[in-house]
Amino acid sequence: MYAAFFFIFAGAAVGFAINLLIQRHPVYSALSLIGVMASLASLYLMLGAEFIAAVQVIVYAGAVMVLFIFVIMLLNAGEEERTQRSKLARQAGAPLLLILLSLVATVLYKQFPRDSMVQFGDFPGQTAPIGRLLFREFLLPFEVVSVLVLIAIVGAVVLARKEP
Repeated sequence: MYAAFFFIFAGAAVGFAINLLIQRHPVYSALSLIGVMASLASLYLMLGAEFIAAVQVIVYAGAVMVLFIFVIMLLNAGEEERTQRSKLARQAGAPLLLILLSLVATVLYKQFPRDSMVQFGDFPGQTAPIGRLLFREFLLPFEVVSVLVLIAIVGAVVLARKEP
C-alpha cells in the first residue's frame, strides 16, 4: 500500500519538476515548483516526519513561493521566447543525459546496500532537537539567509521601479 503511494507522489514530483523546466511562462513554472514541494511534503508524511512536511508546506510552498511570485509579478516577466538550439546540444544532449543517469544510478547502487530499505513511518526525528539546533548552533546562518532574502526583495523593487 505504501509503495503505491510512494510511486504516485514520487511520479508527481518528477512530473511537476519536468513541467517546471519546460514551461515558458515564469508564473506557471513557479506553480509547478509548488507542486513539487507539495509532493515532497507528502513523501515526508509517509516517512513519519510530520514536522518536516509541515515546514515544507508552510515555509517553502507558502512563504518562499509567495516571494517568488511577488518578484516575478514585480519584474513583469513575460513569456520566454524560444530560440534555436545549437546542433551540438541537439545531438549530444540525449546521450549525455543517459550517461549521467547511468552514472548516478551506479553510484547510488554501490553506495547503499540492498538490505538498507527505508521503513515507512519510522522517522526518529523530534521537533525539540531541530529547534535547539536552529536557535543555538545555526542561529547566525539562519539570520544571514533572512537578510539575504530581504536584500533580494529590495533589489527586485529597485530593478522593477520605472523612472518617470
